[in-house]
Amino acid sequence: MTKVPVPKEKWTGAIGELELGVPREKGGSREPVRLGGNQGAPFLSFEDATPRTVALAGLVADSLEDVPQPVRDAFGEDAGDPVRWARAWASRGADLVCLRLTSTNPEEGDASPESAAETVLAVLRAVPLPLIVYGSGHEEKDAKVLELVGERARGERLLLGHAEEGGYKSIAAAAMANGHAVIGFSNLDINLAKQIVILLTDFGVGKGDIVIDPLMAALGMGLEYSYSVNERIRLAALSGDGMLQVPMICDCSSSWKAREATDDIPQAGDTLERGVWWEATTALAALLSGADLLVLAHPEAMELARRAVKGLRGEA
Repeated sequence: MTKVPVPKEKWTGAIGELELGVPREKGGSREPVRLGGNQGAPFLSFEDATPRTVALAGLVADSLEDVPQPVRDAFGEDAGDPVRWARAWASRGADLVCLRLTSTNPEEGDASPESAAETVLAVLRAVPLPLIVYGSGHEEKDAKVLELVGERARGERLLLGHAEEGGYKSIAAAAMANGHAVIGFSNLDINLAKQIVILLTDFGVGKGDIVIDPLMAALGMGLEYSYSVNERIRLAALSGDGMLQVPMICDCSSSWKAREATDDIPQAGDTLERGVWWEATTALAALLSGADLLVLAHPEAMELARRAVKGLRGEA
């Protein structure tokens, strides 16, 4: 019988490594999570002997304004308190907590930077997991909020976001001054993804302190295009493009905004089950396209994503 050779690619590049969180022996208070380090296409062990590392972050918000009802129901009363919510994620095996400071939005709660920083510190005290911290999406307010959060959480190595082309300097400065990492956000374009990394590094941020977010569109909201952009970014990085050789984060929690995920549609099945699988399917696409870090809103979707990672790694 003729042996068929495995069509193995010979990549010249690799994804850079990055750690979030600082252990006690180095002055922090949590077990670090390592991202990146792979030298081949996602989950192709015959190309890259290094086990594929994927971290899963559980979504927590300091306001329930934009939190879908099925996600609130999954956590019950814990969803009304960021500290208890974060503890619930820790008990369910999340690798990180992703805290959104939505209450700081001037058009909603307009919470102060001091209040937001206290929330971040309370969550840090409550759980031993590394923390991703997002503002509310209001550029001017986020600059003030994340600057103070970065100062107060100095030594814990947070992942701060988002840094966008139109307003990245304040977040980048907060990260650089306090030893944190930063998320470079771009909108579904490989060239924009590369551009934000160039801008951040030119500003002084080290490549080992950058994670890119190319915007993961949910199933039914442009998933196919997101997949192709993510995949192009990864292949370009492995082919030697140094500005794209950084870990990638994909936020899959937006899946719950898809009408097909939660609306009561005749003959479409149970809405909760449909919503969970909608988020899990988006997460699976993100994994296969090259994501190193996923943000998930529902615990059942996270469990499905965890099982998918194990299966893709040949562990189940």
